[in-house]
Amino acid sequence: MRRWLPPALLLATLLGAWQIAASTGVLTSVFNLEAFLVASPAEIASSLWGNRSLLAENAWVTLREVVFGLGLAVISGLGFAVLLHLSGTLKRATYPLLVASQAIPILVLAPILVVTFGYGIVPKLVIVVLVCFFPIAVTSFDGLRAVDPDAIKLLRTLDGSRWQVFRRLEAPTALPYAFSGAKVATAFAVIAAVFGEWAGANSGLGWLILQDNGQFETARLFAEVAILMAMSLGLFGLLALAERRVVTWR
Repeated sequence: MRRWLPPALLLATLLGAWQIAASTGVLTSVFNLEAFLVASPAEIASSLWGNRSLLAENAWVTLREVVFGLGLAVISGLGFAVLLHLSGTLKRATYPLLVASQAIPILVLAPILVVTFGYGIVPKLVIVVLVCFFPIAVTSFDGLRAVDPDAIKLLRTLDGSRWQVFRRLEAPTALPYAFSGAKVATAFAVIAAVFGEWAGANSGLGWLILQDNGQFETARLFAEVAILMAMSLGLFGLLALAERRVVTWR
């Protein structure tokens, strides 16, 4: 209760204030908006229920892009971090390029990927991987470097091989860092999937947001944003639960 009650009360207070401000016309007068552009939480909830089939169908498309893209980013990010840790030459050659790659705007790459790979799931997966790869690789690499040197010396004195040092010491030390990077990447994955759908798609919540924005379907637009938030929070919670189950020594 101490953990969940304060944010629940804060959320209820904000939603209540929003409902009152929207229903009494305060928001329209303060921000000088047309009434059809202001949606109350009650209208958003009604849109969620009334359009549940359409929203569920497009949410499933976006969720697949997020989950598969995040999974590929975790696999490639962890693998690249291990390679950087094991090879100093590879680290010196590629680490600066890895950092520099984050200066490339995804909004520029997304249309090129759509033109190259079409309107299917492939360009969205590539975009999600490109966005999520960096935090996972960097945090995992930092975790591998955070091993206590004295612990490595102790294993070596006990005739531990390089593989045993990695499996028994370096990998367990890096796991909490890797989970932290994956949790950060979860929020980025949802954003990246929406960017990919904005660049070119015929389904998905990002595509539906573009349609509803052009048609001034404000309530359904907020409903789609709420689903994206719930998607991100749900994946974050699953990763946090997995971390507690896997990293039991933390």
